[in-house]
This record gives sequence, C-alpha cells and structure tokens, in this order.
Amino acid sequence: MIKITVYRNGKGYTGFKSVGHAGFADAGFDIVCAAVSVLTVNTINSIETFTSDTFHVKQKDGYIECRFNDELSDKSVLLMDSMILGLQDIEKSYGNAYIRLIFKEV
Repeated sequence: MIKITVYRNGKGYTGFKSVGHAGFADAGFDIVCAAVSVLTVNTINSIETFTSDTFHVKQKDGYIECRFNDELSDKSVLLMDSMILGLQDIEKSYGNAYIRLIFKEV
C-alpha cells in the first residue's frame, strides 16, 4: 500500500510524503504506483519550474518526501490542490487496499 501524507499548518501546505508500493500489479505493470509517481514527481517539478517557491526533497525506492521552506505562493497551492485531487480520485477508484491519503496538521 502507498501512504501519502500531506502536511499542513494554519498557513497552508508544508509538504508531503509518499511511502510504499501499491501492490496492485507486478513491478513495472502497477498502474496505481505509476499514477502516484507521476502526480507527486510532476507536482515537485512544476513547483520548481513555474514558481519561485523553495523546498527540499528526499527520494529513494518507494519513498519521496517534499518539504517546503516557506509559505507557498498561490501557484504552488493550486499545484498541490491538483495533486491532491488526482490522488483522491485514485483512492476512490482503487480503494484503501492500494492507496491511502492522510492529512496531518503540523
């Protein structure tokens, strides 16, 4: 199962973390893992390319964590909202056996 934790405080998003593998299909054929990877990595790449917001990323097999250095711009908030929408749609379509989205106040 993939667990995605979105971190927020009173001012907005502070980061997110994705841990695990979906187990929906064999490695290389797992569309749930692929979809989560595309959404999370594209969000990071888009924030880096289209905004001046800064962050740090840790990544290894089955793990990616992005922590924002400061309060996010409106563009980055929209990109995060879009990522979350996509992840929620995957969770609805494939169920909690493969993906779980968690929101955590920090």
